[in-house]
Amino acid sequence: MAQPDSKKIFFENLSGAGKAIAVLTSGGDAQGMNAAVRAVVRMGLYVGAKVYFIHEGYQGMVDGGENIREATWESVSSMLQVGGTVIGSARCKEFRTHEGRLKAAHNLVRHGITNLCVIGGDGSLTGANLFREEWSGLLGELVEQGLIEASAVQKYSALHIVGMVGSIDNDFCGTDMTIGTDSALHRIIEVVDAIMTTAQSHQRTFVLEVMGRHCGYLALVSALACGADWVLIPEMPPEDGWEEKMCQKLSATRSRGTRLNIIIVAEGALDMHGKPITSSFVKDLVVKCLGFDTRVTILGHVQRGGTPSAFDRILASRMGVEAVLALLETTANTPACVVSLYGNQSVRLPLMECVQMTQEVQKAMDEKRFEEAVKLRGRSFENNLKTYKLLAHRKPESELPTSNFNVAVLNVGAPAAGMNAAVRSAVRVGISEGHKMFAVSDGFEGFYKGQIKEFKWADVGGWTGQGGSLLGTKRTLPAKHVDKIAEQMRKHNINALLIIGGFEAFLSLLELLTARGKYDEFCVPMVMVPATVSNNVPGSDLSVGADTALNAITTTCDRIKQSASGTKRRVFIIETMGGYCGYLASVGGLAAGADAAYIYEEPFDIRDLQANVEHLTEKMKTSIQRGLVLRNENCNDNYTTDFIYQLYSEEGRGVFDCRKNVLGHMQQGGAPSPFDRNFGTKISAKAMQWISKKLVEAFRQDEGRVFANTEDSCCLLGMRRRALVFQPVVQLKEETDFVHRIPKEQWWLKLRPLMKILAKYKTSYDISDAGQLEHVVRNRPKESDASVAM
Repeated sequence: MAQPDSKKIFFENLSGAGKAIAVLTSGGDAQGMNAAVRAVVRMGLYVGAKVYFIHEGYQGMVDGGENIREATWESVSSMLQVGGTVIGSARCKEFRTHEGRLKAAHNLVRHGITNLCVIGGDGSLTGANLFREEWSGLLGELVEQGLIEASAVQKYSALHIVGMVGSIDNDFCGTDMTIGTDSALHRIIEVVDAIMTTAQSHQRTFVLEVMGRHCGYLALVSALACGADWVLIPEMPPEDGWEEKMCQKLSATRSRGTRLNIIIVAEGALDMHGKPITSSFVKDLVVKCLGFDTRVTILGHVQRGGTPSAFDRILASRMGVEAVLALLETTANTPACVVSLYGNQSVRLPLMECVQMTQEVQKAMDEKRFEEAVKLRGRSFENNLKTYKLLAHRKPESELPTSNFNVAVLNVGAPAAGMNAAVRSAVRVGISEGHKMFAVSDGFEGFYKGQIKEFKWADVGGWTGQGGSLLGTKRTLPAKHVDKIAEQMRKHNINALLIIGGFEAFLSLLELLTARGKYDEFCVPMVMVPATVSNNVPGSDLSVGADTALNAITTTCDRIKQSASGTKRRVFIIETMGGYCGYLASVGGLAAGADAAYIYEEPFDIRDLQANVEHLTEKMKTSIQRGLVLRNENCNDNYTTDFIYQLYSEEGRGVFDCRKNVLGHMQQGGAPSPFDRNFGTKISAKAMQWISKKLVEAFRQDEGRVFANTEDSCCLLGMRRRALVFQPVVQLKEETDFVHRIPKEQWWLKLRPLMKILAKYKTSYDISDAGQLEHVVRNRPKESDASVAM
């Protein structure tokens, strides 16, 4: 993982000394904006720049005065977990006029500000770009009016703009996710999960209206995440006669024993003729045609509110730091850029290219070119729509292909939230592809005991939002019982295996691969989907379940910190799970605003502990009241949680006191987060499509059987940087530390300096992966079509 020193920035070089950066939030608010503001302020101060808040968005820039204030390190403390934007946001008509922008330019020059970080939607970013283009002309006018000196024109000759997209609608082209979208999905799914219990009690149909006047992302993804019966979005209006089809679908679902129906409507939903489809219209339709007891729930501004999710905090923190780096590297000729997320990487894209493509989407919709509008929305949106259609609408038996292949799916290892969504997806995609789907209970232990049952479409209904593993899962590896497992494979004529699990699932595949030499039954396509809270599976940057665990850690840390508000200064020592993998401690620490996170991958000694205590002591002498230290459960045999607690208690005596918490299995429980539901659903669907392809390739007509014994017929499907990739497990052996059950290289280690910088440590920061200016590409490479960013 080490990069050459020349690729890193240190406090001394890539300096922001003499520069002034201003940050503002504009347009509608979104959860996570505060995390972005905090990151911009602290990274700006870290590199030696002056940083200013512009309160109330562009209105504050036009009005000036107290609206433009210098920011300090302490002024962004305790805002990471706060929803909305603490520096205020307002829509400003005056900034749309030339006179308004002239006033704004004057106010910026008075403070020496020539670097703007704008957090908002496409309207806010378009306004910022226009302001940048007019800048030199505005300064000329200010000189003519005698409001600034002629020397100021030379001194402040260029205005540099970097944008971050803050919008819950995720309606901006060029980024997989905008700040606030994941949190809005959390609010929607919380409501859906709650409604499902009451709907089930009374056998009701619920019509939920969610935000999205011009973009159906929230409606589509929440429908995917809760397994809704029907969804209506502006990008893909239903065909004529949809009313009858929808009612038939609802009736068929009820006839199979389901006690509820969920219909999700985006507020901007239209039919093919441009007529709005309202939630009340849908309700009246269901009552009239089916007589079902139907209720409407309009979520409204609930979706904008509440605490930002772990994903949004991390996304906003990464984007904020990237925005400051972009401003430091910009020149007079650099176009205004927007910091975006692509896969799990930060990228920089020309702002106006993104804005133009966003406007093209609306134009395509206005001109009824809906398929093109879906493509323009990007790979993530298109893939979500394909997956939803595949899983929600069951084809009649007569239309299904008949493959005569039997596919088994099982969970292996510890339970992880999202496993059930993955199983549901596998079963339904498998049935759609014409396979018979078999579910194995209790992992390989159940396999050798013959706990194998055929699953039908309806058997996995309602599984998406369930935590844990409904199939049952065990850590048992297959090697000891390989003969009995081969016998069961033969008995049920299993032609392919899909294993959903963590490190044990990876080890299991390796053992089955070895067993091919003795048993032909294992010469079938086998694929693994990574699912573990520890996120320690080689070959994948992310695992199903890790996001839910991160949210559990973040929420708990918020509550723990809040418990000390109003009391004396206090430091909390918190132990997280993860085995030897420090992902939860490190990334959870970044999301919760931790001061330190101790992990196995980054060895530490007593001197490091002492430095951390001294650093916290210094911070506690200022206005900072609470400290947070995370420790991975296996980071060090001797520096236990108790030891660190006692050390901090003793060394902090007189300045702060200490408390310790072991989070334990609460990190493994609970309903899966929207991200894990969708990640599990999409990655499992892709795995099943791979299995279908491999079965056709490996079928021997002359023998009438499937035979696959090549390395590439036993794979792990993982997310690598920007794409979902199938990798032969045998090739992943070299990348694996089998003793400590972790990959030898882990991408998230590059985020650790970010946590340290935001906690006021002087450290080096690796920018070898920093976003270079790219261009908006309409057709991404084929392997990355299945975006795992929701």
